[in-house]
Amino acid sequence: MTIRMLIVDDQALVRAGFRLILETQPDIEVVGEASDGQGAIDEVERCSPDVVLMDIRMAGMDGITATKALVGGTDSTPVRNLRIIILTTYELDEYVFEALEAGASGFLLKDVPPEELIHAARVVAGGEALLSPSVTRRLISEFTVRSQARATAPVDRRLDVLTPRERDVLELMARGLSNSEIAEAAFVSENTVKTHIARIFDKLAVRDRVQAVIAAYDAGLVLRNSD
Repeated sequence: MTIRMLIVDDQALVRAGFRLILETQPDIEVVGEASDGQGAIDEVERCSPDVVLMDIRMAGMDGITATKALVGGTDSTPVRNLRIIILTTYELDEYVFEALEAGASGFLLKDVPPEELIHAARVVAGGEALLSPSVTRRLISEFTVRSQARATAPVDRRLDVLTPRERDVLELMARGLSNSEIAEAAFVSENTVKTHIARIFDKLAVRDRVQAVIAAYDAGLVLRNSD
């Protein structure tokens, strides 16, 4: 399968650099470029990419607004199968969380080594979220702060569709554990964990691990069970 990529950044040199790296790979094709969010939306309609590298801060329409329009459901016809990787200069960018909540599948620093950029494109194109456990934990910390106002609110009932085991797996996922760590904690195989996670995604109608973690916090699952 050839991965069709769109590069969105307001700096032409950055776009050119990413294109040079990505086009060294036989399974990756750069099908378009854009310099702002509106351009990204136009290019997605024109060239139907699988993955978008989206700069988070741009003049005009920024990356968060564009992400919401493309995959977050704010547009009348969001492109729900599209995967978006957010590009940022700082790992703890205050806007990264908002972009992930809007529907992005992960984020990369702009100075990422070439091999990591290529790996990211393949991981996200394959339907996985681009978040290491350490990054997930930082996001969880940020989400906990933002969720304090909802800590005493009634629990969201959408988790009722999950089995007790699936709820356990979701909670461990939301606490930042990797698949292997979940398998060890739950005394099951890693393949079984992957099966549970796939069912969780399906039942909660979420795209990937990022969205599942957000759903867990929205529903109060982790906050209710935290010390």
